[in-house]
Amino acid sequence: MNKVLWLTAGIATGFALAHLMNQTPEGRTFFSKIDSRAKGFTESVADGYRERETELRAVLSETTDTLDSDTK
Repeated sequence: MNKVLWLTAGIATGFALAHLMNQTPEGRTFFSKIDSRAKGFTESVADGYRERETELRAVLSETTDTLDSDTK
């Protein structure tokens, strides 16, 4: 229970400090850079997922076509 209390206190302190930091011009710039990097990372992961999904669908389609032609 003591560990949960410390974890909660740490999270609350972090949010409070981030809020105070975001009120300064330097803090807003800092969080803006972090936000743009996180969005770029998220977009890269999503693009990779879509690309891999396309590859797998193509292989599945080829396999299905092969199986269909073998049964005829």
